[in-house]
Amino acid sequence: MSDPWWKRRKKKSPWFSDIYDELERLSDMIEDTMQKAFDNSSDNRSVRPNRVQGFSIKLGPDGKPKIRELENRSLPDEDDYADETEPLVDIIEDETMLMVLVALPGVDKDQIDLRVTDNCLNVAVDTEDFEWYDELRLPTKVKTKSARASYRNGVLEVRLEKLENTIKDGKLSVKK
Repeated sequence: MSDPWWKRRKKKSPWFSDIYDELERLSDMIEDTMQKAFDNSSDNRSVRPNRVQGFSIKLGPDGKPKIRELENRSLPDEDDYADETEPLVDIIEDETMLMVLVALPGVDKDQIDLRVTDNCLNVAVDTEDFEWYDELRLPTKVKTKSARASYRNGVLEVRLEKLENTIKDGKLSVKK
């Protein structure tokens, strides 16, 4: 029963032998092509490395769109992947607030530890399957007491108010 259906059919009905011969030739050609593709894939790594590219669009307070290009970075090869990968982190800044988004799927809210300083956010996750720590440097100083965190659908969102910077007489002063 290892013969394809057209070979069995050819034995029963010689009227369409040309069609069955073509099907057999096509089957052999597909098999050879697939074999060559698998043989070549192990020999030649991709010429270009995998890359992450993109952009985000956000409407500013004036109603005009602000386009921010995402970091263009290489992804590691399959062999370089460890059992654990780094969560995706994004820092979004507007006039008065900073919003830090961290993708932590499969983590319970109680397993997340946050620490805020005036220019840094420390995020630690410790579960049976996943352990991660990162010290996120913030692009501006923030009010530590203003930190508000929420965790929904595997996404941690931390909102922080910026400290107001004013320039008087050529000197920079920070309002708390």
